[in-house]
Amino acid sequence: MNFGNQAPTIVVLKEGTDASQGRGQIISNINACLAIQDTLKPTLGPLGSDILIVSSDGRTTISNDGATILKLLDVVHPAAKTLVDISRAQDAEVGDGTTSVTIIAGELMKEAKPFLEEGISSHTIMKGYRKAVQLAVKRIKELAVDISGDKVSRDLLERCARTAMSSKLIHQNADFFVKMCVDAVLSLDQEDLDEKLIGIKKIPGGAMDDSVFVNGVAFQKTFSYAGFEQQPKRFQDPKILCLNIELELKAEKDNAEVRVEHVDDYQSVVDAEWQIILDKLKQIEDTGANIVLSRLPIGDLATQYFADRDIFCAGRVSTEDLNRVIQATGGAIQSTTSDIRVEHLGTCATFEEMQIGSERYNLFQGCPEAKTCTLLLRGGAEQVIAEVERSLHDAIMIVKRALQNKLVVAGGGAIEMEISKYLRDYSKTIAGKQQLIINAFAKALEVIPRQLCENAGFDAIEILNRLRLAHSKDEKWYGVDFETENIGDNFAKFVWEPALVKINALSSAAEAANLILSVDETIKNKESEGANAGMTGPGARGRGIPMH
Repeated sequence: MNFGNQAPTIVVLKEGTDASQGRGQIISNINACLAIQDTLKPTLGPLGSDILIVSSDGRTTISNDGATILKLLDVVHPAAKTLVDISRAQDAEVGDGTTSVTIIAGELMKEAKPFLEEGISSHTIMKGYRKAVQLAVKRIKELAVDISGDKVSRDLLERCARTAMSSKLIHQNADFFVKMCVDAVLSLDQEDLDEKLIGIKKIPGGAMDDSVFVNGVAFQKTFSYAGFEQQPKRFQDPKILCLNIELELKAEKDNAEVRVEHVDDYQSVVDAEWQIILDKLKQIEDTGANIVLSRLPIGDLATQYFADRDIFCAGRVSTEDLNRVIQATGGAIQSTTSDIRVEHLGTCATFEEMQIGSERYNLFQGCPEAKTCTLLLRGGAEQVIAEVERSLHDAIMIVKRALQNKLVVAGGGAIEMEISKYLRDYSKTIAGKQQLIINAFAKALEVIPRQLCENAGFDAIEILNRLRLAHSKDEKWYGVDFETENIGDNFAKFVWEPALVKINALSSAAEAANLILSVDETIKNKESEGANAGMTGPGARGRGIPMH
């Protein structure tokens, strides 16, 4: 054999590029994901702990919401970022189960690790996982209980909200907040249930129980001019006009040049400016509106004009708040004052400006069109109120999903144990490597009840053995019971979760695990030091390919 004419080594990637591949690379990626899983594990369940995160600018966040924690952690490992993405997707799609999805994904990778070390191809593992998740989702759909027959009553929705709150900061005040959550979702348009129309305002001070549910719209008093205090602050059945017009006397300085020969001509120019705004104000007054809201500023002249005529006004109202006022009171935003008809005005039962904490708020209540509502949250510290908001968001999303998908399953690790038992039984009916892999998937699902026990300080091994025994006797809804430190029928105890939460969590977790298993090479580009770094002179060995 002649090696004399062997082709020279061709370097395609820039010098300093970090390229690692093979089985070791997959295991390294799995280890990075397990580090993320370890961070989140202690936060799972009703007795999970919170995590305090301090950002680079010194802001502190206290939370046990998986998506929030992962968003605030500055994850740099490219493979571990997959877990951040699935928790965000779970948050956007379902609203709850963000910690569970990350923990299950991490556990699936952990179970795959010994197989990889023994030399089993990652594609074989992926095939087994795909089959297992199909069976699991099919089984959840079979087990899920349809609650639509009972005409989804308020009671059922409150139970789902209570389960979602059980692991949150507000679980001590669950009775108070469960009612608020269900009221909020039921106040929305039942066709599209757009949770963005639930306004949440955070007001520091007071206790959590001082929070207020407003069946309508509330927003903080806007910037006001002299004359504002003379305006009435309370109306019954007012007519409400929403504008997108600036009502301010402006000295037209910008690029304006007016040549005048007589003082009278100058006076007429000044008068014209006054006349324009006074005409607008007169037209607004003629509509019979009692409340004038505008997205743009309402100046001191207009404020005093309205005060003299017992009209309330607020300028610089945020777009979001103004849109919600229209949703609640009817009417439409006007961009001109020249053609305002009666049908363009909205109304509500009562309008009031009142003091809440250290701020003044404008409240529109008893709205005829009310397809929106506002939650005014109170609390001692900003971090507490922020966590109350996150907790309520999860509960609101769960109630929304329960209304849309009338299928529920038992929580507290019950459904995971049942799926685990089902997959174990299935694995015994097939031969070969797939049997081991589906069995590993079944074992991975036990991480949820095990972690629930560990976080609560229970004996995880003993409770898991009792759960396996109960499920083998076909007690399909048995899960961890935190009140008795034992196991119990969680469906009978109304620990309910929408089936969609579990289906989405399992599908996302399996997808993330398969994605990590399918990557066996990472190419990390060194930061280029200048446009042609490393490409000048005779030593340049090959052109760099930028890997974005």
